[in-house]
Amino acid sequence: METLTEKIRALPKVELHLHIDGSVRPKTVSELLNLPLPEVEEKMMVSKETHSLTDYLTKFDLPIEAMQTKENLKRITKELLDDLKEEHVIYAELRFAPMFHTKKGLTQEEVVDTVWSSMKEVEGIQSNLILCCMRHDIENGNIHNFETIELANKWKDRRIALDLAGDESKYPTILFEELFQKIRAYDLPFTIHAGEASDYHSIEAALSFGAKRIGHGIRASENSALMEQLQHNHVILEVCPDSNVDTMAVLKKQDHPIFQLYHHVLVTVNTDNRTVSQINLTDEYRDLIELFHFTWDDLKKININAIKGAFIDEKEKQILYQKIEEGYHDTTY
Repeated sequence: METLTEKIRALPKVELHLHIDGSVRPKTVSELLNLPLPEVEEKMMVSKETHSLTDYLTKFDLPIEAMQTKENLKRITKELLDDLKEEHVIYAELRFAPMFHTKKGLTQEEVVDTVWSSMKEVEGIQSNLILCCMRHDIENGNIHNFETIELANKWKDRRIALDLAGDESKYPTILFEELFQKIRAYDLPFTIHAGEASDYHSIEAALSFGAKRIGHGIRASENSALMEQLQHNHVILEVCPDSNVDTMAVLKKQDHPIFQLYHHVLVTVNTDNRTVSQINLTDEYRDLIELFHFTWDDLKKININAIKGAFIDEKEKQILYQKIEEGYHDTTY
């Protein structure tokens, strides 16, 4: 008889919030940087010494160091998509900040083209790309962020989306209105990290910029009027429960507000950083069932919500809806 974990793993899944550099195989980093695997794992994965989002973000240093050549970028991108296929993810949006991968001479354009082209070479999974602008770049006048936006606009036919990521507590969302004026002027799809390391006002700022998707957004649970606004405007939350515990946005997973959010707004469930948090979607779904008593229908709805928010056209969405319907038909546990 199949175990619950095996049944969940076999389900078709959609993931919208997934950082490439936070999901690199430690063995790959060990090989590329010629470092002992135990040392790599210690530096890439959360531990008892991880006490905040700021601490959490240090876990990206080694994989970013490894992601400085076209060959390495290509390998890492393809390996991540292979890992997702093993877990029966049928559609994924991968995100990363191209400005971080220019330390050895690559341009942002070369970085993005390499990752995007590598994604399209992997069969058996549909994927899309999100480019992260970084909050700390405001100290440089957002020069690298604007370069990232220009790239997305140059390749508008690729439907590459944009994001704002980084230390939300140090660089408040409201400071980045100029970036999103440019993004809206180019009519580019976007999401914004908000309401994780800062309070619900960060989400309000993101909404004021026109965001229809919010990365994390868990602080919305602190304000009923805001949840009503999210519901009324059909805004999608990209919730990452395990990661929220690792960044200390939530102290214990059983205290996570996902159950409350799910019953008020359009929630999706994601891993955020598979390696850093040592998590996958199968384990996230199992926790939803065991900790929050989600049903199979609830899991199905979460995936339908994800398809609704995906940065693809309606024809492609209909194909994914059908796969979800077929995958969850007559499923019991």
